[in-house]
Order: sequence, then C-alpha cells, then structure tokens
Amino acid sequence: MPVSVAAVPTSPVVATPLAAARGGRPPAAGGAPAGSAPGARACFDPEVGWELAPQVSLRPESFGALAYHFGTRRLSFLKSTTLRRVVQSLSSAPSAWEACRQADVAPSEIDHYIAALATLAETGMIVARPEDTPIGGREPTGRTTGEAPR
Repeated sequence: MPVSVAAVPTSPVVATPLAAARGGRPPAAGGAPAGSAPGARACFDPEVGWELAPQVSLRPESFGALAYHFGTRRLSFLKSTTLRRVVQSLSSAPSAWEACRQADVAPSEIDHYIAALATLAETGMIVARPEDTPIGGREPTGRTTGEAPR
C-alpha cells in the first residue's frame, strides 16, 4: 500500500511519498499521481480553493491524522495537528493561503504548510475545488470515517 508522510515544523512540512520505497507506483511524469484521472492537476496553486478528494477519508489522530484514498489505496500520515486543521479547513476557505490562516499557522511557517499541501495535491489527496462549488465544499457524501465511498 502506498504511504505518504507529512512531517512538521522543525523541518519543512513536506508530505514525502514513500510509495517507491515500499514497492508502490511512483508519481507519473508531470507530477500527477500514477493512475490518477486524465487531466489531473499537476501544479498546486495556493491562490485557489482546495478540498479533500471525494474518495479520501481523513481520520484525526493524536499525532495529526491519517488520510486514506479509497481509489488509489494510498495512505498518508499528517504528522501535525496543525496540518490536520489546515486540511480540514480547505473546503471552507477561498484559498490554501486562507486555510492556513484559519488554522492559525504562524506567518513564518505558512510556506512549509503550503509545500505540504502541494505534495498532498500531487498525490491526489486534495483536489482543486471546482469554480462552481460554493465555499464550504460539496454536498456531504454521507460516509463516516473509514467507510468506503459510494
């Protein structure tokens, strides 16, 4: 199972794909994850709105959170409660920058969290919110943590 780790502040907050080291598929050329949908976003733009991918479930943990993608079977560890708050606030923020501010990220650390979000985007854990989707996200899917998407 592909695994990613999002580390926290003493070093830059960067989600590092460990898939290749553990036998998983590495990201395809262009930065989009292997097996991702055609036209998947290869670049992370912190100026636009983002949200958890529809097939991703986020489970809060004492160290941060576990993010599981039911489509790719990728598991990511968010090793910071602050990063978890940033990811949780994405759907209610107009941009990734604003999500960091809403999660009380210190101005000196925002770039580190933006880098972590960029890696989560490259691995398909978060996706750009369609322009016609209101801030606050899509309609709830009705699933609870750990339940497969419908």
